[in-house]
Amino acid sequence: MTCTHNVYFLITHNTGTIKMTSEVNEWYRGRKILVTGASGLMGKVLIEKLLYSLPDVGCVYALVRSKRSKTPESRIEDMWKLPLFSRIREEKPHVMKKVIVVSGDIQSDNLGIERKQLEEIHNEVSIVFHFAASLRLEAPLKEGLEMNTKGTLRVLEVTKNIKNLVAFVHLSTAFCYPDYERLAEKVHDPPKNPHDVLRAAGWLNDKQLRILETSLYQQHPNSYTYSKRLAEAVVRENYPLLPATIVRPSIVTPAYKEPIPGWVDNLNGPIGLMIGAGKGVIRSMHCIGHYHAEVIPIDIAINSIIVIAFKIGNMTERPPEIPVFNLSTGDDRNTTWKEIIDIGKQTVRKYPFESPLWHPDGNIRHNKTIHQLCVFFYHILPAYFIDFLLFIFRQKRFMVRIQNRISVGLEVLQYFTTREWWFDTDNFKALVEILNPTDREIFPMDLTVIDVEPYIKTCMIGGKLYCLKEKMENLPKAKLHNNILYIADRLVTIFFYLFMLSLIVAYFEPAREVMSYGGPVVRHLPFVGKAVFKYE
Repeated sequence: MTCTHNVYFLITHNTGTIKMTSEVNEWYRGRKILVTGASGLMGKVLIEKLLYSLPDVGCVYALVRSKRSKTPESRIEDMWKLPLFSRIREEKPHVMKKVIVVSGDIQSDNLGIERKQLEEIHNEVSIVFHFAASLRLEAPLKEGLEMNTKGTLRVLEVTKNIKNLVAFVHLSTAFCYPDYERLAEKVHDPPKNPHDVLRAAGWLNDKQLRILETSLYQQHPNSYTYSKRLAEAVVRENYPLLPATIVRPSIVTPAYKEPIPGWVDNLNGPIGLMIGAGKGVIRSMHCIGHYHAEVIPIDIAINSIIVIAFKIGNMTERPPEIPVFNLSTGDDRNTTWKEIIDIGKQTVRKYPFESPLWHPDGNIRHNKTIHQLCVFFYHILPAYFIDFLLFIFRQKRFMVRIQNRISVGLEVLQYFTTREWWFDTDNFKALVEILNPTDREIFPMDLTVIDVEPYIKTCMIGGKLYCLKEKMENLPKAKLHNNILYIADRLVTIFFYLFMLSLIVAYFEPAREVMSYGGPVVRHLPFVGKAVFKYE
C-alpha cells in the first residue's frame, strides 16, 4: 500500500533548482500508526493530514467504536464524505485505502479489539496517537475517570506489547493544572494518586462520588481537567519504559488554512459560544474582556503533533523527564476576549445565521452579579415565555431545556474566560528548528503570523457552513430576517425600559415629580405617563 512518490520543496538558486526531500515524510515512510479517537475532531484532522502530506506512510489503524446503531466501518465511510476530506477525494483518493478500521473502545480491556487484529497491531504498529477522551467538561466524575484516566491506562497496556514502538503521543490539555500560575512544560504531581482514585471510583456510585468531588478536585473546576491531569500522571509512570510524550493544546479552534479554512464540525469551545450568540440564544457571558484568549487553530495543533512524534522517534537518548509540549501562544499572545467578541459581532452582522431566535446582540460582563441578572432577563424569562406560547398552541416545548443546557455549558466555560493563563512554550517553539525548509512549508506551526480579524471571520463562516450546514446563497434572506429582528429587539428594549421606569415613578414620589415636568411628552409615553399622572 505504500506510495512511491516523495514530497519535495523547490529552492531556486542562480545555478538552477534544488529539490529538498521532506525529512518528516521519509521518517514516516512505511510506518504503521494507531490512532485512538479517530472519529473525533482532532482524530479526523490528524488522519487527513497524515494521508495528504505524508503520502509514503504505511497505514493508519483507526480505532472507532459503534455509535447510534452505526458500525465503525459505516462511521468511517461517512467520514470520507465530509468536506474535510475533499482535497484527498479530488487529488489522492487512493490513500483512503491506507486507513484500516479497528472496531474497539477504550472503555474495554485490550480496547475491545479482536484478538487477531490486536496481534497485528502489536507486530506492525510503530507510532501511537492517543486522542480518545470524553470532552464533556460537565460530565460526572465517574465518566471522566473511566474515559480519560482508566482509558489511558488501557491504551498504555496495549502499547506496552507493541514490539517496534518509536513514539507514543498522549493528547492532554493545557488547562489541567489550575493550581499553577504558570504551567511549565513538565508533568506535576497530581493532587491524589490516580490508582487510588480509580479504585475508589470503582467502589462508589455516582451519588457518593459527587459528595467527594470537592475534596478530590481541589482547585480543578470539573471532571475533565481533573481526569486529564491524572492521565498525565499514568503516562509519566510508563516513561522511559515507553518512548512517550505529552502534548497540551490550549482551546482548539477551527482550521486556519488546512484542509479548509474555518473547518470545524462541533460546537465545543468559542465557536459554540459565537454561534449561540449569533442565533440570539446567548446574550450574556461572564468574561473578563481584557484577559487574553488562549487558543490554537486545529491545523497548527495537528502539524505540531505530527512533528513531535518525528522528534521523539529520532531521539538517540531519552531525557530523564518525559517530554511535554504546551501548544499555545505563550508570551506571544496579544488578542483579548473582548477583541474576539467584537470581531465576532461585526462578522455576524455581515454573515448572519439563518432563522435566529432573536437579534444577536449579546455581550460579556465582568461583574458576575450583573451577568446573572442579564441571564435571568435575557435567557430564562424569554425561554419560559416562548415555551408558554408553544404550550398554548399545542407545540412541543424546548426553549427552557435548551437554556438549561446553555447555562450549564456557560458555567463550565466561564472558568476559563475569567482568569489569565500563562504557559511556557520553549519546547513547542523549538520544533521548527528541527525541520528543513520543505517541512516548514508542509507543517507550519507559527501562531504569530495569524491575522486575528480575518481568521475569526473565517471561523464564523466555517461554523455557518460546516456545523449548521447553512448555504451562503441564503444570505440575503438571513439578512432580512436579522433586520426584522433588530427592529423588534429595539422596540422590546424600549418598552422594557419604559415599563421599569413606570415602576420607579409609581413607587417613588420624587421621581414622579421630576418626570411630571415633561408635560405632554411624558403623558403620552407608554406605562410612564399613566404612572406619573395617575393622581390627577
